[in-house]
Amino acid sequence: MHDQEPTDLERITCLSRRGFIGMGALGAAAFFLGGLPLAGAHAGPARGSRLLGFDNIAASTLDAISLPPGYRSRVLISWGQPLAEDGPAFRHDGGNSAAEQLQQFGDNNDGMSFFPWPDDADRALMAINNEYVNYQYLLAHGGLPQSAEDVLKAQSAEGVTVIEVRRQQGEWRFVSGSPYNRRIHGNTPIGVSGPARGHALLRTAVDPQGIEVLGTFQNCSSGQTPWGTYLTCEENFTDCFGSSDPQQVLDADQKCYSVTHASVNNDWHRFDPRFDIARNPNELHRHGWIVEIDPFDPQSRPLKRTALGRFKHENAALASTRDGRVVVYMGDDERGEFIYKFVSRDRLQPGAARANRDILDHGTLYVASFDAGDGDRDQPRGRGRWIELSHGRNGLTEANGFASQAEVLIRARQAGRQVGATRMDRPEWIAVSPHDGQVYCTLTNNSKRGEDGQPVAGPNPRANNLYGQILRWREDGDDAAAHRFDWDLFIIAGNPVAHPDSPNAGSRQIDADNMFNSPDGLGFDRDGRLWVLTDGKYSNSGDYVGMGNNQMLCADPQSGEIRRFMVGPVGCEVTGLAFAADYRTLFVGIQHPGEEGGSGFPDHVPGGRPRSSVLAITRTDGGVIGA
Repeated sequence: MHDQEPTDLERITCLSRRGFIGMGALGAAAFFLGGLPLAGAHAGPARGSRLLGFDNIAASTLDAISLPPGYRSRVLISWGQPLAEDGPAFRHDGGNSAAEQLQQFGDNNDGMSFFPWPDDADRALMAINNEYVNYQYLLAHGGLPQSAEDVLKAQSAEGVTVIEVRRQQGEWRFVSGSPYNRRIHGNTPIGVSGPARGHALLRTAVDPQGIEVLGTFQNCSSGQTPWGTYLTCEENFTDCFGSSDPQQVLDADQKCYSVTHASVNNDWHRFDPRFDIARNPNELHRHGWIVEIDPFDPQSRPLKRTALGRFKHENAALASTRDGRVVVYMGDDERGEFIYKFVSRDRLQPGAARANRDILDHGTLYVASFDAGDGDRDQPRGRGRWIELSHGRNGLTEANGFASQAEVLIRARQAGRQVGATRMDRPEWIAVSPHDGQVYCTLTNNSKRGEDGQPVAGPNPRANNLYGQILRWREDGDDAAAHRFDWDLFIIAGNPVAHPDSPNAGSRQIDADNMFNSPDGLGFDRDGRLWVLTDGKYSNSGDYVGMGNNQMLCADPQSGEIRRFMVGPVGCEVTGLAFAADYRTLFVGIQHPGEEGGSGFPDHVPGGRPRSSVLAITRTDGGVIGA
């Protein structure tokens, strides 16, 4: 991203508008058909979908990967795997140092993207998020950090890992020792760009100009730009902050972002003053952004793109407007938070990586408002609108606490409240259909729905929402720049065994054979199959009886049918997905296996530690995944 000789990134990004449209699962852009109603308006799911070419598999509680007949999985890379050929090996006793962790694949992998190589179909890069750590496995003593070294090791295990992969004998494999392998972690220098760059709220003693931040961490999901860069999303960043002063009165901003005196199971503030809000209150404002990374230039500096707003970013789904501008859809993953979209000022210039590199610094941020809908129990639908979050508009004035556009972005949550946006059931991943431009968002659950000013209405139709739902909307005129849209609930998850003839049974697509809870990850393939990953309760009892471990499902957006495709090992979240360019390999993440014990995945070493991993899933006949 610097003024140097053309990089591999610039040689790879000769993308036409059609190429942007065809990016599929994590970079899909809207393909405008015009005038079509919301898909899936049906009396019930049509069984026997032609789009879903595999049989539904049973729920499982095994400490193993379950797949349909004709599919197989292999571990591509696991937490602690050295990136260099002579790098430090993973130690199952937790004895690796912080310095060694920096040379290894990070922990708790989440969102990821696959970047094909120019002129070599058997070579690619992958950028993979490392969200957080499980201290019972990360540290030898198995508890929260007890020293600066412990904190440094945790910071070294989070962020992003970029790796090279190559296809050998039909299988993609990690390339140890590649010069492209690198870690972007909790202490990596990262530039600040966009309207908030240099603002007083971003200045600290270490960075008095407010233009360079140390680190990205708590990286949940991601996005992939048509100019060949990776967008990593900082989610639960406030978990890492706390106060050395138990009597400190938290201000409105800190409360709005759920800061606590004790931090949330991290204790970084006890050993790293940067995370002590009593000593460095502005450090908090320097996180909660989307960070752009050039995977093809190992020397490039990542950038925090402040025009996209500051909140607990889940992922970034890209689309294009009718006139060629870039749109980024984003969810804020906390109970009662909002859905946003950013529309760029400038048009995308296909094949011009340099010209597009700052496109995310200039544009307009919006937040979504949904009406109460028609009240249909199975598939409620209604209308919505996008409210502009620009200084001086819609009450975003100095009198209301917003002195500039930078403050609107730094306090995006407060801005959403000011303009009356709809508080949602934890907006997680968002995906855009490559076929018709409809946008899907997982609303994973909300134990506080019906409380704290969160009404039960519209796309959030259940109090104490245990199971979650998948929201869908279609922009007016099939233009991602539109200010209004139609919405419906594509799927309402539930348990018809535990709650027959009740709203908690779920919508018509759900039955005893394919039920699930807490949809989280979401992505399309090129043929329009919608892949759904879960991060829910796996007790397999009570409200969750019959659901087994967390899983991956696949849905036909037209018929509404949904089938279970994969079940993960004990205690895991299934999260992160990407496809190889030919869609014959699916990469999917297994995060925190055995977080409550009971798993040895994937090594199954006696007395060893479970390890988050990325899987490569293929068909035994070499065919397209899901077809």
